[in-house]
Amino acid sequence: MGAFDWFWKAMGAQSERNDNRSKRVVAGADERTAQLTELDDAALAARARELTADGEIADKSEFLAILSVAATRTLGMTPYNVQSQAVLRLLESDVIQMATGEGKTLVGAMAATGFALTGKRVHLITVNDYLATRDAEWMRPLVSFFGLSVSAVTEKMGPQQRREAYLADVVYGPVNEIGFDHLRDNQITHRAETVQAPADVALVDEADSVLVDEALVPLVLAGSQPGVHATGEITAAVARLREKEHYTTDDERRNVFLTDAGATHLERVLGLDSLYSEDNIGSVLVRVNLALHAKVLLIRDVHYLVSEGKVELIDASRGRVADLQRWPDGLQAAVEAKEGLDVTEGGKILDQITLQALMRRYPMICGMTGTAVEATDQLRQFYGLRVSVIDRNKPLCRVDEPERVFATMADKHRAIIEEITRVHATGQPVLVGTHDVAESELLAEALGQQGIEVNVLNAKNDAEEARIVAEAGDIGRVTVSTQMAGRGTDIKLGGADGADHDEVAALGGLTVIGTALHRSSRLDNQLRGRAGRQGDPGRSQFFVSLDDDVVASGGGGEEVTAHPDEHGEVTSKRILRFVEHTQRVMEGQLLEIHAQTWKYNRLLADQREIVDERRATLLDTDKALRELSERAPDRVAELADLEAGVIEQAAREIMLYHLDTQWSEHLGHMDDVRESIHLRAIAKETPIDEFHRIAVREFRDVAQRAVDKAAETFRSVHIDDEGVHLDDEGLARPSATWTYMVSDNPLAGSGNSAVGGIGDLFR
Repeated sequence: MGAFDWFWKAMGAQSERNDNRSKRVVAGADERTAQLTELDDAALAARARELTADGEIADKSEFLAILSVAATRTLGMTPYNVQSQAVLRLLESDVIQMATGEGKTLVGAMAATGFALTGKRVHLITVNDYLATRDAEWMRPLVSFFGLSVSAVTEKMGPQQRREAYLADVVYGPVNEIGFDHLRDNQITHRAETVQAPADVALVDEADSVLVDEALVPLVLAGSQPGVHATGEITAAVARLREKEHYTTDDERRNVFLTDAGATHLERVLGLDSLYSEDNIGSVLVRVNLALHAKVLLIRDVHYLVSEGKVELIDASRGRVADLQRWPDGLQAAVEAKEGLDVTEGGKILDQITLQALMRRYPMICGMTGTAVEATDQLRQFYGLRVSVIDRNKPLCRVDEPERVFATMADKHRAIIEEITRVHATGQPVLVGTHDVAESELLAEALGQQGIEVNVLNAKNDAEEARIVAEAGDIGRVTVSTQMAGRGTDIKLGGADGADHDEVAALGGLTVIGTALHRSSRLDNQLRGRAGRQGDPGRSQFFVSLDDDVVASGGGGEEVTAHPDEHGEVTSKRILRFVEHTQRVMEGQLLEIHAQTWKYNRLLADQREIVDERRATLLDTDKALRELSERAPDRVAELADLEAGVIEQAAREIMLYHLDTQWSEHLGHMDDVRESIHLRAIAKETPIDEFHRIAVREFRDVAQRAVDKAAETFRSVHIDDEGVHLDDEGLARPSATWTYMVSDNPLAGSGNSAVGGIGDLFR
């Protein structure tokens, strides 16, 4: 037996021992429940506090029984044994896999309450505002029963509201909001401006989505600054370019390239001698490339919406509008110019952090999802987390049909319409999962022409999602939705109230139809999991064409000979195996991307900790003034008439300004290095080693340059009773901040710039 096989056998044996032990603890909890129900509320809560007085749970069986009795009293929800087992595994820092409809919301609240009773502050991390608000309010009675506080952080809240919310024992919040609050806290100049309070535990809902899928995308905070815009003249000229003649794209349409004929055409139209001259390459050519990327690679209603005169980005992984997010590097302006909208101000990157680095800042991580097993490797490799599979409360009765494969997109689309029409005629509810807004609306329009009324759930109307999803299981309903991961609302047979449950069950339950395979089978399984909840009948069916992105990309350009029938369907087992192979290839690429991304980001994450420590010292002590006094004692003497606190704060603001600026410039420089680092391979150098060498060398001077520049500013800037006037020196902090949506894929040929690898966001 090889070492690798031995390791996995040992891991499996350990997981099995944990599961068996958990089941024994839960069985013990059952025996305690009857006795505990005789206690009044105060006595029950007091007993829970006794069991956790030392920061640990003294008797886990009794503790689970107390949580169960409390849930029954406060929520009218008595947890199943499998839910109590899931709570125990979370408390022991596992990622649990629980099927859709098995009650993860209650499990998360019980575990969060358990952590909080041991004195740990918990961030219960969700994927969107709606779930954070809903779950905090829904579970509040259970948490409050034990004298604990609970809150929700949402995008609409101001700094003071957030500050109060983060002080709660259990804080529900979307992962992006928690991440951006962390970044914004790294821009403050007074400790009192801090928004986040330290937390001990990250309990992550949809853990595979947050910890694996979204870990590839950094959170980037930007500040207002004039940027590079694609002018109207350039946008108009680029709009008239023709594919193949004036520009080409790579096979995956991730990058677009101007041809010689295209360059010549633009030079003539724009009246230039050469696009590539020294005068034009840094300005006009940049604008041309931005406009070309906006024209070719960014598609309205797929990558973005236009609403009320503004461009709104679509978060493809969740099928929702990405609030307060923009594209960087002038790309946002290029898209706005393409759509004939007012071009907004550009920006400068202030700070950034990957979700992976953000999550690793928590002393403890645990999580829950419906599809963790397929992500076991990533969760173990990048977070050191175990996966525990929790049994269903009732056996699965869903039938998962094999994929139906078609030669062309048109054949597939026609078959999907026919299948939905056929199932709808029986009265069975149908849920159709699409990959983007445009596809969902085209499908709804086609079904409407067949006389079928459709409820559409996509980024244009995600505010209505709870109502649409809740009713998707009613008789005769047809619901078309973009990405279902993290929607968070169960689809109950017979509608939200389950009134027609038995009738729908008799018809066969909910039918789920996927219009294409995802790059990860986990996302397919998340969609499948919407049917067959709590032992209900159901069915899933995925449709694939040989033109689909996953097949084309995963096939590596391999030509396959298909012999479709008269309906365009391909039934050859060889082709079916090929389709399965392409998805596995894409999953392997995603794992490799994740591994490479972490290698590139790990050193920057370590450097960030050094900067954070320096920042904290400057905020909390008089170190800034002491260092500047050593550099400029004459200036300190000049300011002797001012209050000591004013001078100290002035020194602090000067030091922090330059530290933040140098860190921002370091990040920008390393991003440029990473964009071109693949060229090192040509010189037979290892790109990642060379990147680390450069990062270490460049970072060595960051703190020193910040102090040097701070000393220069301290000597010359105006300081009076009102403090330091950095604005007068052109050193103002940005008046507004926003977040950037960028790609982070070191395996893309042109690096991870928003322009070069933009397609990585949407595939």
